[in-house]
Amino acid sequence: MFGNQRQNPDFSSVASLRSTDVLLLNIKAPYMLKPEHIGIAVKDLAISVPLFEKLLNTPCYKTETVESEKVNTAFFIKGDTKIELLESTTTDGVIAKYIEKKGEGMHHIAFEVADIYAEMERLKKEGFTLLNETPKQGADNKLICFLHPKGTNGVLVELCMERKH
Repeated sequence: MFGNQRQNPDFSSVASLRSTDVLLLNIKAPYMLKPEHIGIAVKDLAISVPLFEKLLNTPCYKTETVESEKVNTAFFIKGDTKIELLESTTTDGVIAKYIEKKGEGMHHIAFEVADIYAEMERLKKEGFTLLNETPKQGADNKLICFLHPKGTNGVLVELCMERKH
């Protein structure tokens, strides 16, 4: 390379883009960048947080209440993977109903997106059913949207995007 010349990433296909290319270059690409976290429904964070601290051999780094979703959350990170424990704050909340029906366990997988609005539109055009028509405020400073599990082989999929301040 000479002078001011920089080697640019190969943008000939979406597959060649890395999430770092998209974030560094501020490209608003309507696709999923990477798995962002795994959500696990639990009855009681007071019991589950110490359990996962032992299991993962790492401390919980953040807890947060998300009023709009009626949940308390606790976050762990292991390598590049985040784990979110979800405890219902009410007996009629989504997590309480989920646990009543299916028991504690994996609730959803979340994918980071560069542009949640564009990705929601793309997925609607592809025939997926969104559980909310506009993004909602989620935990960890994210805008979120869920896809109905009937259209995703029974897996509840969450889209999430970092909120700009």
